Amino acid sequence: MEFRRITGMPPYVFTIIDSLKVEARRAGIDIIDLGFGNPDLPSPQIAVEKLAEAAHNARNHRYSSSRGLPNLRKGFADLYKRRFDVDLDPDTEVISTIGAKEGFSHLMWVLLQPGDAALVPAPSYPIHIWGPLFAGAAVREIAMGTDQDLFGNIVEAYEYSWPKPRVIVLSFPHNPTTATVDLDFFQRVVDFAREREIVVVHDNAYADLGFDGWEPPSILQADGAKECAVELYSMTKSFSMAGWRMAFLAGNREVVAALQKLKSYLDYGAFQPIQIAATVTLQERRTSPERCSQSTSPGATHWSRA
Repeated sequence: MEFRRITGMPPYVFTIIDSLKVEARRAGIDIIDLGFGNPDLPSPQIAVEKLAEAAHNARNHRYSSSRGLPNLRKGFADLYKRRFDVDLDPDTEVISTIGAKEGFSHLMWVLLQPGDAALVPAPSYPIHIWGPLFAGAAVREIAMGTDQDLFGNIVEAYEYSWPKPRVIVLSFPHNPTTATVDLDFFQRVVDFAREREIVVVHDNAYADLGFDGWEPPSILQADGAKECAVELYSMTKSFSMAGWRMAFLAGNREVVAALQKLKSYLDYGAFQPIQIAATVTLQERRTSPERCSQSTSPGATHWSRA
């Protein structure tokens, strides 16, 4: 039997790593796990307690909303106001997703089709490459690293690409290079995208993994960002809730509405008790999430190019 859409896909990199880990452990080898980024801290106690309480309520054992419960979206909008001073309309500029990977993959379906192209950093988190490919689009690479002129690389990749890319995918702090950017960088990207009618998709998965008192910015803080940009934010790393699959897409209302339309055909949102638990957790976090207090990791670089 032929499966044409996945014929050219290599095995998923973390699946390979997991297999190697199992073999090494069986051989008695002491290993350092560089596979899945599971947090080493438990999920917030209030999330666990509210999940159990909501799961025992039979009224929650039903289809929910693919957009996310209204209070959940409001809780996220409140978080972005506290954390980034970004105003978001929870009804038109926020949608919940079943994890950032689900949200990103389906977002590529509404933004791209065969014959289109997307700019994606290289190296990159796997779904940032495969999401556009699943949508049938071509991928053009942006050289990524702590020693690169990243904005210059974006401009160069765009100018030398045909067809002209409709989407720019970014993610800072960056996995796996550790590169970070400042708000001035995001402003340049937003200005560039607005001039060329490009949609910028920023995966803000590591929004709260700043060191030495530095807080990573949101692209939505840039002037005019809502005209061309959307941002994914996950509770995985910021709230140590990896398995809960709770994330959000925020920003340009046309893009949010497009994803909402597609998702209405595909899912009914996360299990409602999880949405309720996430809502309470967001509401309880009235101040910015706690920051890591360690010194900056080796190789980490703060981008601040003019």
